[in-house]
Amino acid sequence: MLKECEIVEADLSRAEHQRDVRVLTAAYALDPMGNGGALSNEVLERLIPGLQAHPTTLILLAYSDGRAVGLATCFRGFSTFAARPLINISDLAILPEFRGRGFGRQLLAAVETRARALGCCRVTLEVQENNRGARRVYEGYGLSQAVYGPTTGGSLYYWKSL
Repeated sequence: MLKECEIVEADLSRAEHQRDVRVLTAAYALDPMGNGGALSNEVLERLIPGLQAHPTTLILLAYSDGRAVGLATCFRGFSTFAARPLINISDLAILPEFRGRGFGRQLLAAVETRARALGCCRVTLEVQENNRGARRVYEGYGLSQAVYGPTTGGSLYYWKSL
């Protein structure tokens, strides 16, 4: 059941957008496909100042009937091979009770529109292998595993916690 939502670019100087980003990020963190547990009060207190201080932050908020139901937290990056900027979606989250209504797809479309306006060469994101629901949304929208050449195989996402 697809339903239209209103998508706005977050203005982190506005108290209501700060609140919505905190609430949606905290809800996403509880999801097993997110953080799998609650964020500490310390992290939630640092979240908005940290996002405000980061020079490439781009956050889109999805609203349904005036309620914040989803967000896309993105950061601009740069592709050295294309010599153009890119957008990485760090978090794309829809509140559980609002999933299956097309809001994730609408957020992806809004991210793509913004990326095109910024002259980006691509949109990237990471997804857990076993997050089949999110993968269906992403693949249905046209995202796929990055493959740079027929002999190199697909890209993998690595990290080292510090």
